[in-house]
Amino acid sequence: MITRLGVALLLGMTLPISMTARALTLESPVEQVQLVELFTSHGCSSCPPADRWLGKLESHPGLWQKLIPMAFHVDYWDYLGWQDRFASPAYSQRQRQYRQSGAIRSVYTPGFVVNGKEWRGWFRHPKLELGEAKKVGRLTLDVQPGVAVKAEFSPQAGIDQQGLEANLVILGFDLQSEIGAGENRGRTLSEHFVVLSHGRSRVQTHAGQWSLPWPEFSRSGSKRLAVVLWLSHPESGEPVQAVGGWLPG
Repeated sequence: MITRLGVALLLGMTLPISMTARALTLESPVEQVQLVELFTSHGCSSCPPADRWLGKLESHPGLWQKLIPMAFHVDYWDYLGWQDRFASPAYSQRQRQYRQSGAIRSVYTPGFVVNGKEWRGWFRHPKLELGEAKKVGRLTLDVQPGVAVKAEFSPQAGIDQQGLEANLVILGFDLQSEIGAGENRGRTLSEHFVVLSHGRSRVQTHAGQWSLPWPEFSRSGSKRLAVVLWLSHPESGEPVQAVGGWLPG
């Protein structure tokens, strides 16, 4: 039963039995948690420095409470002779949708999108300035790995939750990729915040609750995992609020 203003989300999960672990609760602040998206590829020789920079955000004091980094691997460089094992046509399409909505000027790697807007500052002075976050509401995520996830969003007055889209992502960390061909041939890449799966579902607020299957995913050698849920406007991709944190086990 929902006892406060908001919507509830019930997410079904299918994870390996070994992932069954203790439950945890993740909660965002009322202020907007900003998404830092990197579009990257194993086939792009200029991407490893951006990947390393993104990985350093793991030590950022505002991780999970002020910002959430994510690395979406695109597939449009695979033709150079090396298939990126993390790449997905859906992630390439996500970047193209940002271009279609006007959020970014062109499709390229490495490409950064911060809170739904293109950020080229990394190329000039790679220091992320988040600025003051607006108050949007609290997003809470109750996770029981291997069983289910329940989330609730309590928006601030004036925040319209109609027509929002729920996005669920699993992130992988401490990944090592040996590249056998293409522009990064012979290199071993160390990667963090890698998107291993991304599920989306339109939020049906009139029903109060809705379900979103958590797709099966491969750990791909990841030593640690994190879960992220964010609500966004489906047409523009602009995020409203996000919550994330480490998965146990």
